[in-house]
Amino acid sequence: MIIHKTAEEIEFIRQSAQILGKAHAEVAKLISIGVKTSALDKVAETYIMDNGGVPSFKNYNGFPFTLCISVNENVVHGMPGDYELKQGDIISVDCGVFKFGFHSDSAYTYAVGEISEATQKLLDVTKQSLFEGIAKAVNNARIGDVSFAIQNYAETNGFSVVRELVGHGIGRKLHEEPEVPNFGKRGKGITLKSGMVIAIEPMINQGKKEVVQEKDGWTIRTRDKMPSAHFEHTVAIQNGKAEILTTFEYIEQVLTQKYGKAILN
Repeated sequence: MIIHKTAEEIEFIRQSAQILGKAHAEVAKLISIGVKTSALDKVAETYIMDNGGVPSFKNYNGFPFTLCISVNENVVHGMPGDYELKQGDIISVDCGVFKFGFHSDSAYTYAVGEISEATQKLLDVTKQSLFEGIAKAVNNARIGDVSFAIQNYAETNGFSVVRELVGHGIGRKLHEEPEVPNFGKRGKGITLKSGMVIAIEPMINQGKKEVVQEKDGWTIRTRDKMPSAHFEHTVAIQNGKAEILTTFEYIEQVLTQKYGKAILN
């Protein structure tokens, strides 16, 4: 069942998402060569709880961490640990916050030091594919319109789209209906209506689209071990358009301060 949210409930999600965006920024400050991924998880959890939130992912179906941290060929659901970030890595950080009775969910993929032109293009295209999808998430459009926009942009630029993992509805539960695939056909799927809140999250591979699950039971990586990128926003269908409830603003303020660039990824 698809649960439509009231304007007040959407505002609660937006407020939850402010904590989430600032938690992401705390992580962004730490991302550098030699940092253990476990340290990133700790800082996010501390920030969320200090601000009255609950990490959405921790203990969700038994997942033991606040962040999903996926490095290089790991697509999603990577587990923080003793791995130390290296020059040329890319790292996807996926996080959720529960507060005011509602979840928010977003992800961002970072470069660690200098990365290749090809990998930078992967990050740029994946991020833009998210916004291509969001632009189609309007009242009376179809889920397939969103899915097609993401797939078309990624594949036109020479990348592949993961099929096994999709975006989702979100609200009082972290995962609600409907599913939001990153591939599909225009005019197909359920009709988007005002009050729906969805998490749109392209997972785009530099190589082939196939993925496998690691022995830890969580981490999903590319079968060919080529890099993968992941960006995600929580979006409400409201006032005839897509309103982005989560934010990259605080992340990109940090990146600008660190690297002196106004636009990164």
